[in-house]
Amino acid sequence: MTSNEIPVHIALGSNLGNPENFLEKAREALRKLPLEKMKCSSILKSSPLLGMAQPDYLNQLVCGITQLEAEELLMECQAIEKRLGRIREQRWGPRTIDIDIISYGQQTIDSPILKIPHPEMEKRAFVLMPLQEISPQWTHPVSGHTIDELLEDWKSNSSEPLPVILSS
Repeated sequence: MTSNEIPVHIALGSNLGNPENFLEKAREALRKLPLEKMKCSSILKSSPLLGMAQPDYLNQLVCGITQLEAEELLMECQAIEKRLGRIREQRWGPRTIDIDIISYGQQTIDSPILKIPHPEMEKRAFVLMPLQEISPQWTHPVSGHTIDELLEDWKSNSSEPLPVILSS
């Protein structure tokens, strides 16, 4: 890996239309960025946040190596969401596809348009479980906690149900 090749983790989520198809289309589009050496987690089924009245989500995490700058990667992810029919009407509302950058190497970014590591990741088992699956050695760049520690902390403190693994 050269200095301009950055390992990234990207979370995918969908709960409208055919969620499995939207996850597949998002993975295909990410591969074309390019996102090299891409690995995909199992697909998980999770309940909507805060018990909101909407369909369950299918979630997946992908990781790979990119040469894109972080903001460039964000714009590409948002363009993929738009092409796949994402409409932003309500925070945490239903969506055809949601694509979030979870980590960008060991960098921290706090800009008006991008926060890395993702500020909500520690509260989301549907991010932590697949992150543990495909990157078990990952550590949080700010807290230094391992993915195992983060997931155990979530299990100890959350009242939300664990996502169900649908496929591996």
